[in-house]
Amino acid sequence: MSNIQIPVSVLNLAPIREGQNAKEAIEAMVDLAQATEKMGYTRYWIAEHHNTSTLVSSATSILIKHTLEHTEHIRVGSGGIMLPNHSPLVVAEQFGTMATIYPNRLDLGLGRAPGTDMMTANALRRA
Repeated sequence: MSNIQIPVSVLNLAPIREGQNAKEAIEAMVDLAQATEKMGYTRYWIAEHHNTSTLVSSATSILIKHTLEHTEHIRVGSGGIMLPNHSPLVVAEQFGTMATIYPNRLDLGLGRAPGTDMMTANALRRA
């Protein structure tokens, strides 16, 4: 029988738990990434959500960069960046730059949903 290893990943919505503030939620997000790295997980994904008072994952690329700075080898990525909310060129530039700084550690997941309520989606869009 073959010993096949299946890569295991974590998706974090970066919630603000009861009794936490936003900074503590970001610290908890990094703590979880560090713990999953030590347990041998392959990837750590951070979701994008806007205008949600219980989540701190609206600036996903910044959170990914912060997580990469505080981990050593786990791959970190977006689960996913919602392209209707961003200029595709800016996303490519941000992730290209992070991939240069952190080679072989960055993943880019893309989506097409608004990822938020329609009022916020309209505020995010340029047209």
